[in-house]
Order: sequence, then C-alpha cells, then structure tokens
Amino acid sequence: MPSKVPDGLERGWIVAIGGAENKENDRRILERFVYASAGDAADIVVIPTASRVHETGARYEQLFRELGAAHVTVMDFDTRRDCQEEGRLERIGQASGIFFTGGNQLRLTTLLGGTPVAKLIRLRNAHGVTVGGTSAGASILSEHMIAAGDEGSSLIAGSVRLAPGLGLSNRFIIDQHFRQRDRLGRLLTALAYNPFAVGIGLDEDTAAFIGPDETVQVEGSGGVTIVDGADVTYSSIDSVEEGQPVCMLGLKLHLLVAGATFNLHTRSATAAALLRAKE
Repeated sequence: MPSKVPDGLERGWIVAIGGAENKENDRRILERFVYASAGDAADIVVIPTASRVHETGARYEQLFRELGAAHVTVMDFDTRRDCQEEGRLERIGQASGIFFTGGNQLRLTTLLGGTPVAKLIRLRNAHGVTVGGTSAGASILSEHMIAAGDEGSSLIAGSVRLAPGLGLSNRFIIDQHFRQRDRLGRLLTALAYNPFAVGIGLDEDTAAFIGPDETVQVEGSGGVTIVDGADVTYSSIDSVEEGQPVCMLGLKLHLLVAGATFNLHTRSATAAALLRAKE
C-alpha cells in the first residue's frame, strides 16, 4: 500500500516513462526528472536491477550528471539480502530522486518486493522525493503491475498477468512501449480485473509526470493513453472462459500529448495548454 503523506508535506512526483526516451539531442524527459528531483541540487540514486546489461547504470549516471545533477549513485541489487544493508538504506534516505531503469519488471519485484528498500522508497516518495522509471522501471511504480501479456487491441480474458508492484499508488496501472508494441488489449484486460484503477499507456519517448495533486502531465514526443473504467456499466470478465473476448460497456478513453492533463482524483482530462497555444 502507498505510504501516508505526513501532515504539512506533499507527495513527491511519480515519473513513468514509456521506454526508449531520447538520450541524445532532445533529453527533455530526463532533464525534467532532474528538475523535479531538486534541479542543480539533485541527488539521484539509479537502480539498474531490472537490466542484465552491465553498462545500463553507468549510462544513466553519465546522463544525469550531464543534465546537471549534483550527485548520482548507481545502486544495483543482486540478492534480497542486499536490500537490508544499512549503507544502501542510508544512501536512499539521502536521495532527492530515485530512478529505475528498464529491463525485466519481475526481476525488480522479485528482488525488491517486500524488502526494507521497497518500504523506504514508498516512504521517501510520501515525504516528497521524486521516484521514476523507464519501461520496466515504469511498470513497477503502481500497486498492481502488468508482468506480462499478449499483444493486440482486443480485450481477451487471461491475456495479461498481474503481479504486485512497488506500490507508490493504487490509483493507476501502467503499461509501456504502448503504441509501438500494440498493448491496448492487455491494459484493457488489466482494468477489467481492476476497474477502480486508471489505465495509463505510455508511448516510447513519452512520460507521465504525476504531481502531488495527482494530475498527470505529459512530456515527450509521443502520446499517453488514459483508460478510465469508473463508469463501466457492464463487464463479462467474471463469466467468460480464458482466451475468449470480454464485453465492457462504459469505458472512457483519452489520448493525451504534451500540454494535455488528466487528474486521477477527479478523473477529468483537459487540453487547456494546447488551446492557449492556438490563441
């Protein structure tokens, strides 16, 4: 469960990136992550545990340093015992930003889930620290995580596998590489099992910056697909066999780009910034 925000404080930003963010000529997503993590004073811990590529952590360390972060530490976890080390916990406790790289989200949750590190990251976010991730590192941020699923746009019973995520919020379910890998169907199926949540589908090189007021702001070159099941009037998910199509009535779908927003509390979408840009 998400940690409670203490009186007088605001929850930190939650930053979910759809993967393949621009790291060369237009690094606006990573630049904004640094800004949200205290800007020039940013103290960032990079956790590359999801990736099997040795250079992943060092690459993000270099990027964040080039973007002006004051301190960057790469902290990998190979065993669950690593998640109990006092030195690692102390370092995370000092950070103003925590960033998960891409890779395999099940590797992340298998090693970190239920450990002192996971609990501390939830607590730090509740105390104002920015927590984000890209690709698999985005999927783990919510309480309900898409672990695997089938490609395609159809809502099919059993086409998605869910697992417990990091639990920064229980208001949404994230999927990444969304349009590029045709993942609408598995996000819809995840919502059929959890209709109280909001589905957030992130295109590549696109991020959802979720602020303390629970407003989703879009950054990057692609789009964010919002699927809202709050007003669903009927679902057949409880009666169809696995592999069969599911009927859901009353779903709302919003397609956001940079300048459009969606409030997770009021469940309302706006394009005010885009309208102002036309004036």
